[in-house]
Amino acid sequence: MDVLADTWTWLTSGANWSGEGGAWHRLGEHLYVTGVAMVLACAIALPVALWLGHVGRGGALAVNLSNVGRAVPVFAVLALFMVSPLRSAGYVPTIIALVLFAVPPLLTNAFVGMREVDRAVVEAARGMGMSGGQLFVRVELPLAYPMVMTGLRSAAVQVVATATIAAMVGQGGLGRIITAGFNTYDTAQVVAGALLVAVLALLVEAVLVAVDRLFSPLRKTV
Repeated sequence: MDVLADTWTWLTSGANWSGEGGAWHRLGEHLYVTGVAMVLACAIALPVALWLGHVGRGGALAVNLSNVGRAVPVFAVLALFMVSPLRSAGYVPTIIALVLFAVPPLLTNAFVGMREVDRAVVEAARGMGMSGGQLFVRVELPLAYPMVMTGLRSAAVQVVATATIAAMVGQGGLGRIITAGFNTYDTAQVVAGALLVAVLALLVEAVLVAVDRLFSPLRKTV
């Protein structure tokens, strides 16, 4: 119980939230790294997955290759980048490692979503004279949307949680609160940092669920 009380005291102390090493600053760093990584991962994975799913060729190979990244520890990738010329490039190594981590769920879910679109619906749309582009935008993409968003939510939550490893190579983010607690044997600070990461991941999940429901093309047809 003392740990919980001390954690609450840490979280409610204004001194722990202000300044360059405070929680608000670390939160900003964390959001920056995860946001850039997710934008880049989406820009890489989604166009490839949606196109391959549309044409129906080469997708299985692309998914299998991307899933190889799941077997590679993100910290190992980051460590390799940190001993390369990129070590002096700020957050670039962390962002690259997180992009490699985010691509597999994005690519896999988007491709599977496209391929699981009912072929009878696709053929009916073709019979109505729809072009390939119209078929993609009006039929396949709206029906694949739930799976695409599932992949996006999964990747975003994983990236938010995994971005804490940046602190292990001396970079910013909420992970710095945790590592600082370890260095000073401050259990309350370690727990507080872990709670902040968990809450942020839950908030990101909640926001994306709300976005999913708000912009779902299937909702607009009901």
